[in-house]
Amino acid sequence: MDSMTNEIAKIPGPTPLASGIPVNRGNFPTLLAALDYAATGQTGFNFHDARANLVRAYPYREMRADALRVADRLIGLGIAPGARVALLAETGPDFAAHFFGALYAAVLPVPLPMPTSFGGRESFIEQLRQQMTSADPALVVAPEGLLPLVAEAAAGLCPAMSWEAFAALPASGAPLPSPDPDAIAYLQYSSGSTRFPHGVAVTHRAVLANLRGQDSAIRMREGDRCISWLPWYHDMGLVGCFLAPMAGQMSVDYLSTEDFARRPLSWLTLITRNPGTSISYSPSFGYDICARRISTQSDVKSRFDLSRWRVAGNGADMIRPDICQAFVDAFADAGFDASAFTPSYGLAEATLAVTIAPERQGILCDLVDERRLSGASGMADGSEGDRPARYRAIVDCGTPIAGHRVEIRDENGAALPDREIGRVFVSGPSLMVGYFRDEEATRACLSEDGWLDTGDMGYLIDGHLFIVGRAKDMIILNGRNHWPQDIEWAIEQLEGFKAGDIAAFAVTLPSGEEMPAVLVQCRTTDPAERDRLRQVIRQKVRQLTGMTCLVELVPPKTLPRTTSGKLSRSKARALYLSGEIVPLDRAA
Repeated sequence: MDSMTNEIAKIPGPTPLASGIPVNRGNFPTLLAALDYAATGQTGFNFHDARANLVRAYPYREMRADALRVADRLIGLGIAPGARVALLAETGPDFAAHFFGALYAAVLPVPLPMPTSFGGRESFIEQLRQQMTSADPALVVAPEGLLPLVAEAAAGLCPAMSWEAFAALPASGAPLPSPDPDAIAYLQYSSGSTRFPHGVAVTHRAVLANLRGQDSAIRMREGDRCISWLPWYHDMGLVGCFLAPMAGQMSVDYLSTEDFARRPLSWLTLITRNPGTSISYSPSFGYDICARRISTQSDVKSRFDLSRWRVAGNGADMIRPDICQAFVDAFADAGFDASAFTPSYGLAEATLAVTIAPERQGILCDLVDERRLSGASGMADGSEGDRPARYRAIVDCGTPIAGHRVEIRDENGAALPDREIGRVFVSGPSLMVGYFRDEEATRACLSEDGWLDTGDMGYLIDGHLFIVGRAKDMIILNGRNHWPQDIEWAIEQLEGFKAGDIAAFAVTLPSGEEMPAVLVQCRTTDPAERDRLRQVIRQKVRQLTGMTCLVELVPPKTLPRTTSGKLSRSKARALYLSGEIVPLDRAA
């Protein structure tokens, strides 16, 4: 313990709030120009351990110098401009230097996921191999400890090296290529990319346009500091909490995603300890896990000061107002202000952000009759048959960032008026060039006139976007639309279940009839209790949908997740139908 304390004491303090140079919020032609400028100031990245202790301060000037050395070695290896280099997105200086080193060499960095607790070794290797097969990299570089797994995934595709082995390569002294604002900057694979991965290709110009749009919405100011645990292989982590702060000369304090998973409250400790007003983003599950981990209100008061948390961003999956309220209830005594919540909507195909809620708006909801969500017409007295009207709270995700437009269209492509639910289309300067080497998939979602079909369903009210769900997740039974989130949320209200325990989707019975199915992670071993739970769940779903459903209880930690921790309903359905997910009553 004393030796660790002494080691920490030797580490210089974190990079400061002020850069010491005139602030430029992303007005650069390329990401390289942004780093060149940030490196003339004093700010940078700061890496912390699982207990939120500073491990490494990494000023932008140091990162730029390291990146130039990486670029020199990439050129020395004969890797040509436009080629790809895959990088395991470990939260630390090595990935940061190699990412920008690839940019300086005009090589496309491809961030790859780190292992998670979901899926295990074989699933991780399969995902890496599928993404590398798509990207066709000339090289993959990874942490030493993961090199055996990465080398297995890369076998027959490309060489694999550790950070240390790459650094030991001889310098080449070759000149750097000239940066091109319209060149592709990097490939971003979505968190759900497994069997059929799509590498999103965005240019330097598109990335900078998105960063400027974010800045104009969030209104970054002197004294702001970014705090993040988000993975760098996900668009919110890579663009929102890695590229955006650098392009705005802002200091960032990082906790690795793996450390957050082990000690989520260290995220709040970082916000408490570090000076300045905090900007920090998370999907709903991040707020949920923190609210669940705190024990008593007195513990909150003594451990945390969240009064300087100015922007508590919420995005990346469906925003849950109940989870946001639970977080407010848990941390109000620590000074957390509910108006700091900043809902947003975005996707990698638009670089990141599409809409962001106005400053200090907090969580605003629109109550929507479920009959509107289902596409059915209700009765004038507010009931349908003998069932009372039910409502779902849909969160306001804000207005489009500067230079971008959002339209809601029907199945024929016609624009819909306010409050009419349809597919969400986006246009603007930060859209992707397309999916890497996949013209068919690109044409399926990106029109020649520059509109992107996001695949999401939603509606507009006075320019504000409300997201209802993913079109591909919609359960259509007897001509009625049922959103899996509604079924899952209803079951979560039952005692003993929580967010992430349930996956809902449609299945076709041998008779050809379709019905809703729910997989529910169950922790009880008592057969009688399991039977009771099945009955209670069926009754709850019948109340919600008017239909009988198939209920399958499955072991804990069975439901598949994306690399960012979100439930993958489509994969859960596929694994269930293939027999890879075995219900408890059928297990040997």
